[in-house]
Amino acid sequence: MVNKWQKMPRGKALEILTAIFKEGAYSNILLNQTLEKSQFSDKDKALITELVYGTVSRKITLEWYLSHFIKDRDKLDPWLYYLLMMSLYQIIYLDKLPDHAVVNDAVIIAKNRGLNRGKEKLVNAVLRRFLRTQRPDFQIIKRINKRYSIQYSLPVWLVKKMIAQYGEQRALAIFESLFVRNKTSFRVANHEKLKEIADFLEATPSLLSPVGLVRTSGNVTKSDYFRNGEITIQDESSQLVAPTLEIKGNEAILDACSAPGGKTVHMASYLTSGQITALDIYEHKLHLVFENAKRMNVSDKIKTKKLDATTVHKHFPKDSFDKILVDAPCSGIGLIRRKPEIKYQKKADDLIALQKIQLQILSSVCQTLRKGGIITYSTCTLFEEENNQVISLFLETHPNFKQVALTHPLKDITKNGFISITPEQYYTDGFFIGQIKRIS
Repeated sequence: MVNKWQKMPRGKALEILTAIFKEGAYSNILLNQTLEKSQFSDKDKALITELVYGTVSRKITLEWYLSHFIKDRDKLDPWLYYLLMMSLYQIIYLDKLPDHAVVNDAVIIAKNRGLNRGKEKLVNAVLRRFLRTQRPDFQIIKRINKRYSIQYSLPVWLVKKMIAQYGEQRALAIFESLFVRNKTSFRVANHEKLKEIADFLEATPSLLSPVGLVRTSGNVTKSDYFRNGEITIQDESSQLVAPTLEIKGNEAILDACSAPGGKTVHMASYLTSGQITALDIYEHKLHLVFENAKRMNVSDKIKTKKLDATTVHKHFPKDSFDKILVDAPCSGIGLIRRKPEIKYQKKADDLIALQKIQLQILSSVCQTLRKGGIITYSTCTLFEEENNQVISLFLETHPNFKQVALTHPLKDITKNGFISITPEQYYTDGFFIGQIKRIS
């Protein structure tokens, strides 16, 4: 009977959820690590994945439902509360799972996980009462921002911010899209092999990237194509960054915030005699860049250096680089679909604090760029404070630079010379790309 609950798919999902909610673990990393070394079947792994992402994604909504059935959540052990949340997620959102199976497993987990007797009785009582009772309607919430917060499981500040920037209709479309499970997207190193790889891996061409392929599910990292460095996991929106630099082959390029190296190796694929200097503040992250470059057969084009990007001008002389990529540290709001816990961790104040760092990085790296050189600035966030406002504020204080207007065949992702992608458009990460050029 010892640890029996951990051998159940729902028990393992509960274990992962507890680490995410209580210890701040990253859902995608912990889930991948756990499933990689587990003995669960593919079917069970799919269930665990669904339960983890689904429960985290709907956390605020599930808490609201539970508040109608539990008077004081603080009196419950955290794991017990998470078990109830996970069970409600299945009952409300997963039609193919029988309610009796959900309740039965929850009771078994509570009985085996709880040190004190009686936990299983509480779980059984709450879940059966929920099944017997008509569910509360979101429409009873009078304040509209609060209602959307509960309905779409987003902090109120995030709801207000999105509506203010995008308008209510588009904001709601973005909110809805965040519950659509993330696609598997990957970049093909050799464009000529695109069809061959697409056919073999049963993938479809990306609508955004001419070298991208997508699958609704499945693990392509087990394929020979991945092992041989012919493909690499990279979101479609991220694949648009390297081409904006129009790399000829012989340039000296700085990647100011390079880890884990997806864009670094993409840039390196265009080089012949050129070299990329890839920076990050953490040694273990630079190791990821090196491993990525090695697998993609471009490690000879990349040298890594542990360095804070806000201090680049102190370590490299003027005119060191022809081109620079600043894939800036940001709030990551565009990644909510595959990292749903992000939305609960960020605050409105973070945007201005991050803007300050983003400007510091640009102000430092620009001092090492040659005349005529370009800087591509990118983020995986949706807010103007971290995107076009950063470019505008930089240009106000750097008259020797001007904006370069970026284009793309899909006109709905370009505006005012920037590439700006929101999650509901092509069900990718939310992403922003801007570019500036040194003119004197």
